[in-house]
Amino acid sequence: MAAPYAHEGAAPRRGPLAWMPWLWALVAGLAQAAALAWPVPGGLHGQPLWWLQILSLALLGRLLLAAGRARRAALLSWLFATAWLAGTFWWLFISMHVYGGLAAPLAVLAVLGLAAFLGSYYAAASACFWALRPANKALAAIVFAVLWLLAELARGQWWTGFPWGAGGYAHADGPLAVLARWIGVYGMGLVAALLAMGLAQWRRADLRRPRWWIALAALVLAWAGLTAQRLCAIEGCAAPAPQHDPLSLALLQGNIPQDEKFQPGSGVPMALQWYHDQLRAADAALVVAPETAIPLLPQQLAPGYLDAISERYTQPQGAQALLVGIPLGSLEQGYTNSVLGFAPGLARPYRYDKHHLVPFGEFVPPFFRWFTDLMNIPLGDFDRGPLTQASLTWAGERIAPNICYEDLFGEELGARFADPLSAPTIMANLSNIGWFGDTVAIDQHLAISRLRALEFERPMLRATNTGATAVIDHRGQVTYRLPSYQRGVLRAQVQGRGGAITPYAWWVSRWALAPLWALGLGVTAAAWLSRRRRQRVCP
Repeated sequence: MAAPYAHEGAAPRRGPLAWMPWLWALVAGLAQAAALAWPVPGGLHGQPLWWLQILSLALLGRLLLAAGRARRAALLSWLFATAWLAGTFWWLFISMHVYGGLAAPLAVLAVLGLAAFLGSYYAAASACFWALRPANKALAAIVFAVLWLLAELARGQWWTGFPWGAGGYAHADGPLAVLARWIGVYGMGLVAALLAMGLAQWRRADLRRPRWWIALAALVLAWAGLTAQRLCAIEGCAAPAPQHDPLSLALLQGNIPQDEKFQPGSGVPMALQWYHDQLRAADAALVVAPETAIPLLPQQLAPGYLDAISERYTQPQGAQALLVGIPLGSLEQGYTNSVLGFAPGLARPYRYDKHHLVPFGEFVPPFFRWFTDLMNIPLGDFDRGPLTQASLTWAGERIAPNICYEDLFGEELGARFADPLSAPTIMANLSNIGWFGDTVAIDQHLAISRLRALEFERPMLRATNTGATAVIDHRGQVTYRLPSYQRGVLRAQVQGRGGAITPYAWWVSRWALAPLWALGLGVTAAAWLSRRRRQRVCP
């Protein structure tokens, strides 16, 4: 039987240009990182570029097809993924070195080590692709896409998960955004990988083949249909859901210097005074202050401090509600990174406890105490809150908070949508990513929140210490934003969204990411069985 590809089994290139594939893999990986937040003029750090994400992955696809053997394909993919991931979350260096005091060489090694470890998932996926790829180009693209999906899922869920920079986040804008309401960010990454491998296999001769044009026409028609359906859903053209009047907002951004934030002689009194003044003066219907805006436990506060704030928002005839980040607990009961809510008519303050904790920041993984001891960061071992927690009900809206990078885990936020009658109508992210400086981390996190808004078609509010404090509507568009690293109050409005939930919200609230795992493993198993049959027929 003829080889599926003309270059299959070819020896790796030798001579002066032998290093070129490795250079291209490195360049493609860095381009993949840049696609998540490409620098643009006007003061913003960057915006996602969907086409660059597909093109850079397609370049990797070309390199894999020409690799010659599985081991070389794995190494090329590992180099690509390591460059991509290190280029995506290089700002971890700032938290470890600038704020944590870890020696610069060790901080660089820590970032590269994390990227290299997570890159091994993609190396394994590419080795499997080389071993299992079918002769048919369309089937080969499908096999590559599902293996890439499995690598993304493993990175996002294993070892507590660190899915920051997943390929789907580059598609907050662009044609694949219509898929968010159906298959979420991982499904968008699957389709992007499918298109990338299809592009990698494309040759000019394909233009003379009618089936190529038929496939292209089918894609365009499918995209047009999905776009029309999404527009109808978000505009309520079929059955408009009853809506309440827009809520006026005051989103607070204290811009407390991160190196002083938890210092009792500087950052702590600064935060307590500024937030106290703003919370007492705000006149919006909903006021939101960021993660640990109040940086002390309630029992550590001056007598009457918290009572004065709660009294402002719990008056029986009041017209305001508050969500504010604060640590709670005690040595005996354990500590939580929490949100307290105050509103008229509440018998007791609303409380949300962070569920998905940050390794090394909010808990120390087993066997890594030695690493955290090298840094001078106020780390904690917090307790986890439940996966599903009630929303704050206020002014006819159900407002569901999440803290910091919890909005990376759409499958966990989706658990709140199991019952459409109690599903959130507004989501609110309370963050402090001042640990990472004035870097692309701010805009990357904004894109993450935009994807959650696209997946669930609910607005997302963001109240942060240093940025990006913003309002994102149910279409995933930023409608209001406060400049980063500026102390201020973002005054805005938000329109809550109720009614029917998205298809993604429906299935992810019941089965989490199990359907995507099943798809990936099922197609991989089918490809393996097909390969076995071909080997028996043509040894």
